[in-house]
Amino acid sequence: MKNKISLLTIIMVAITFVSCNPIENRMEMTGATTMDKIDKFVSVSQETRDGLKSNYINLNSDGLDALSSWDYGSGSFYGTKGRVQLVLPGENTITFIALNADGTQLTKQFTVTVDSCFDVPPQWAILCGEGTKVWTWDPSLGEGAYGMGDALNSSSADWWAPGLSGKPEGIGATMSFSVRGVAFTKNLTNGTSVQGTFSFDMSKTYTNYNRSSGELSTSIPVLMGQTTGAATGNGSGGKDVSVYEIIKLDDDNLWLSWVEPGVDPTQGWGQGTLWFFVPK
Repeated sequence: MKNKISLLTIIMVAITFVSCNPIENRMEMTGATTMDKIDKFVSVSQETRDGLKSNYINLNSDGLDALSSWDYGSGSFYGTKGRVQLVLPGENTITFIALNADGTQLTKQFTVTVDSCFDVPPQWAILCGEGTKVWTWDPSLGEGAYGMGDALNSSSADWWAPGLSGKPEGIGATMSFSVRGVAFTKNLTNGTSVQGTFSFDMSKTYTNYNRSSGELSTSIPVLMGQTTGAATGNGSGGKDVSVYEIIKLDDDNLWLSWVEPGVDPTQGWGQGTLWFFVPK
């Protein structure tokens, strides 16, 4: 009887173990894949809409004995099957990367031509142009292109400007936004460059802040990306910030703000740090 109970226990544990592992689409590394296998199993297909080659792309690497990842320019996808959205018309390159169990990698590039983009936020083209767009300080504002002002109303740093002249990130410096790799680059006047990434979300706006049209996030601060207000003390050098309210974004202007903590927009004004850029 004791042996029967033990056997029953083993069976029940085995059933429990199996039930906790549902069937799913997994990527498995069973050996070192080859380019022949990639040519056989990996494909990229483009959806059409209204008779046009669209920006929606289907990725497939089912059957490949390696981990699959895809770089499609404005983002990455990890898996054997996926549907992604390109953000630029014209020729686009999609790079497939196979990772073998021994750590080696093989890549294959696919080129697709997009006739028309559907469902793409217009901010991609405004911020990145046809792929990369360079921005610099608004020369019409001089030193007032950066500093403290009224986050709800100011169109320059009209409360206090720490000055941009003679600083590596000041007048003459540029920053660029690129679709490829969502790359964000600062080119400083001392000849150095700093690289990072960016993202934006036009659905995120500051509560009751009717000037806010979205949020820009960067992995490194924008040019002179330090606060100038009471949160750190005027002229103290501020603190680095990397999330900004977009208060104006069109083909000719990129205006950013960082609103001081405790600001109540319903009062009709609010202290903040402001940045004013134009295309170079």
